[in-house]
Amino acid sequence: MFIIEDKGGAIAIMCASLFFLGTWPAVLTLLERRGRLPQHTYLDYSITNLLAAVLIALTFGQLGDAKHNMPNFFTQLSQDNWPSVLFAMAGGIVLSIGNLSTQYAWAYVGLSVTEVISSSMVVVIGTTLNYFLDNRINRAEILFTGVACFLVAVILGSAVHASNAADNEKKLSESRNTYKIGTDGGTETGKKVIDKDAPKDMENGASAEYSTKAEAGTAEYLIELEERRSIKVFGSSTFIGLGIVFFSGICFSLFSPAINLATNDQWHTLKDGVPHLVVYTAFFYFSISCFVVGIGLNILFLYRPMAGVPKSSFKAYLNDWEGRQWALLAGFLCGFGNGFQFMGGQAAGYAAADAVQALPLVSTFWGILLFGEYRKSSKKTYTLLVFMLLMFIAAVATLMASAGHRSTK
Repeated sequence: MFIIEDKGGAIAIMCASLFFLGTWPAVLTLLERRGRLPQHTYLDYSITNLLAAVLIALTFGQLGDAKHNMPNFFTQLSQDNWPSVLFAMAGGIVLSIGNLSTQYAWAYVGLSVTEVISSSMVVVIGTTLNYFLDNRINRAEILFTGVACFLVAVILGSAVHASNAADNEKKLSESRNTYKIGTDGGTETGKKVIDKDAPKDMENGASAEYSTKAEAGTAEYLIELEERRSIKVFGSSTFIGLGIVFFSGICFSLFSPAINLATNDQWHTLKDGVPHLVVYTAFFYFSISCFVVGIGLNILFLYRPMAGVPKSSFKAYLNDWEGRQWALLAGFLCGFGNGFQFMGGQAAGYAAADAVQALPLVSTFWGILLFGEYRKSSKKTYTLLVFMLLMFIAAVATLMASAGHRSTK
């Protein structure tokens, strides 16, 4: 079994996890903005997310010699470790529900601020729980300094969102354009009713029938985006989006402690002589429950959609190939990102591994680069944005500096 032996290796793998977990939300957001139904996207994503866990288990979980207290992946499948397996599967359930919720929150609240709020809740709740579950192997004075930096960044992120929202309201109020949005929700295709002269492509997608001529950051761009996207957000209550974000944040804050309990058995639920669940086996069971919940809920949402999304069907999903390769890529990114986070947590402590919750730093980069977030905003918005990003960098550095090293003896 592959084991990370040094702090540098743990930090390197957590950096890779940070990049992957900050990138896959941007991919799913891209598809939603292009008009692909979120149910179709999440079904594709779930398949490769599980495949990533299987690949990690069959490679890293089988590499090297097994030890009595750290058996290889296949050896553990037949051991009496069901209490730990149930903790791992519980983590998969809450993560799947959290990921599913954020897919809608990205549309209502925006990519950057959704990741900021949900990640802050993980840091405040999940990291604190992990610190005590890990028997305080992380240096508290550094760890909680990082937590404080993250909370400051959250406040700045909220200020960025408020300032940018005010900027957008001003742009729209000054625009003379009118628009009409609708869907043919009674059909199985879920195609939107859009004015034939309306631009179709917000990110220059290959499937677009028209190319947008509106400049990013303008009122015309915002209107065209609303016409194109699959989740309509104009006129919706702010509390709906924020409610979804906070719900997802609670789910995210619980999954890492659940994996911690699954791999380290701090509550002594295993029988004497039964080795702890290794991180690769835990991640495998975790991903199975994540897959089952994600597939089950999204098949239900095909026929009973939420948030005003059009109806679809399993047949329509199978025939929907536009953007499928991107959804499959997102599943791989999330799967390997989660796997690397758990591998780093097993070596350096799950509290330090929660440094990957600074993923809004990456998501904000993609939001600015791909979606034109904050384009043509006020100087106040830009100033707040810079300070938010700097605080995220400080949070990542301090959380990773707090890493201890868990003994594998």
